[in-house]
Amino acid sequence: MQKIKILWFSNTPANADEFFNNELKDTGGWLKSLDKELQTAVDLSIAFLGNNDTPFKYKNTSYYPVKLKITRVDKLLIKCLNIHRFRGYFNECIDIINKVKPDIIHIHGTESIFGEIIGKVDIPVVVSIQGNITVYKHKYFSGIERRFIYGYLNKPINIKSLFFKNDVQTRYKLFTRQSINEKRYLAKSKYIIGRTDWDRRISSILSPDSNYYHCDEILRDSFYTNDWIPKNKPSKIIHTTTGDSVYKGLETICYALNLLNHIGFYVEWRLAGVTDNDLIVNLVKRKLKKDYPGKGLIFLGNLSGDQLTRRMLEADIYVMPSHIENSPNSLCEAMILGMPCISTFAGGSGSLLKDKEEGIVVQDGDPWSMAGAIKEMFNDFTHAVSYGQNARKKALLRHSKEKIVKDLLDIYNKIINS
Repeated sequence: MQKIKILWFSNTPANADEFFNNELKDTGGWLKSLDKELQTAVDLSIAFLGNNDTPFKYKNTSYYPVKLKITRVDKLLIKCLNIHRFRGYFNECIDIINKVKPDIIHIHGTESIFGEIIGKVDIPVVVSIQGNITVYKHKYFSGIERRFIYGYLNKPINIKSLFFKNDVQTRYKLFTRQSINEKRYLAKSKYIIGRTDWDRRISSILSPDSNYYHCDEILRDSFYTNDWIPKNKPSKIIHTTTGDSVYKGLETICYALNLLNHIGFYVEWRLAGVTDNDLIVNLVKRKLKKDYPGKGLIFLGNLSGDQLTRRMLEADIYVMPSHIENSPNSLCEAMILGMPCISTFAGGSGSLLKDKEEGIVVQDGDPWSMAGAIKEMFNDFTHAVSYGQNARKKALLRHSKEKIVKDLLDIYNKIINS
């Protein structure tokens, strides 16, 4: 039986990172995992933004780097403001489609410039919702208001900082422009894949005529092969995997930790993905002032997948503090390890973690409730452990590799046959 020919368009090269670097980077880990699991079942090709335009094959997947022949000024405009002349991208994408002749095209991400092909090819195109830039932009300043940001960033401008500084204002401008593209792409989309009630409901508004399909994500291998084991006596270590973004809730963490310190309930809160020199940390210090915690906060910086897993296994509970997410992989990873989890009710997190059965869910931006939930878990740690066990059972089913591959192939076949 002839395999289905599938063409992905992705901002990252998926499993080709292994080809380039002889090791897997941690960006887009779920897409790499899906690439590895799917490539034996289908005829898979992946087009991605690369530094050259030479196709290659690695293992069972064909890869097509998409390179623009543009000037330095164009590159600066794309990098800083998302202003681009799309014609170069579009023509290269059409060339790749003509070479591959796929049965179906799958675009990963709603804001990607690859969305320009929607409605302009005869082959069915399905779009995966990763996050939603339109809603992210709406919630962008939920944790740290503009007044703290603009005052801090009003410094003398030089050419280098103007074009290359990845600050909060630049990211917000990028989100603003990406959201315009995203709404246009979604309005034209006939087929959408999502994972949560949140992205399903958003799709029903931004893409009211589309067909929505549910398909979960495969996680990185290290999280399937490890199992969190509770200590006889918890060390009061909390773990959070986060990033240098204002909507990730770092200020909620710091305020909650300060509240716990104030009542003498001391914990060690470890943060992976940020350093104490990051912009977001300085902004949080500026906002909280005397309420910034004087002790207990440990910055781990960026970690590899194996390093991250080891650090999480050392901790007692996991906390996800974001103001907006779709299905945060960090929370899914903690759940599949079996860690007791606390999560803010943000975006699609309510579809992942059931309150008082698989963990504790608190309102985003509420450090008092978060601090109380942490105290509650440590004071009844046996109950917290049972939350983690329930979460692991659910996550193992949700992130089953075999199930996800089957679900995705079923979606592809339904779209092709329709």
